[in-house]
Amino acid sequence: MAWVYLLIAGLLEVVWAYGMKLSAGFTQIGASIVTIIAMLMSFGLLAVAMKSLPLGTAYTVWTGIGAVGSFAVGVAVLGEAMTATRLLAATLILAGLVLMKLSSPQ
Repeated sequence: MAWVYLLIAGLLEVVWAYGMKLSAGFTQIGASIVTIIAMLMSFGLLAVAMKSLPLGTAYTVWTGIGAVGSFAVGVAVLGEAMTATRLLAATLILAGLVLMKLSSPQ
């Protein structure tokens, strides 16, 4: 169940990163509220996952999901550039996440 919590925590990290972008420096109240709620839920689920997962694995996977997910939202929703170099970087992060999962004792 820890991996499920960690996955949801990582997806919520994408939500709060996107919400933070939309909040325009926390000047837009609706987006600011979504950002803060998603942050709290993400941190809470990360904490629960860390009860049974190693620190290095949990934190790396959490930030990796957030990084790759935020990259994908940036490209798909915000029209950010998807260059070959950025795509390679995201692919390498994903490969690292898979290796972390495979090397975890759980």
